[in-house]
Amino acid sequence: MIESEPSNKIDFDAPATFRKWPSLNCQRRVDSNGPYLLLDGTLDECIREFLAKPTVTRHLYEIHTSPQTPLVGEVVSAENVAELAHLRDFLARAAAALTSPAAENP
Repeated sequence: MIESEPSNKIDFDAPATFRKWPSLNCQRRVDSNGPYLLLDGTLDECIREFLAKPTVTRHLYEIHTSPQTPLVGEVVSAENVAELAHLRDFLARAAAALTSPAAENP
């Protein structure tokens, strides 16, 4: 693999911030200065916080992190967070299956 090629791995331990847009009646306030900080942590922690929010309000939240091309942008929108959570969970299950004693004994 050439060093300049983008990686297809996601670093869920990467620094990230969880932010919420000011809202009125569950709608973003367009007259605001942007989203405010709720959590300064890792991408994994921010995904967990996002998933703990009610589905009907998730469009008010964003995760900001360093881009991880091509899969994670600088701002992770509500639409993409659930997909990242599914991928994270899948990778964790796959890693557990590969390291389990059953995987070592064919």
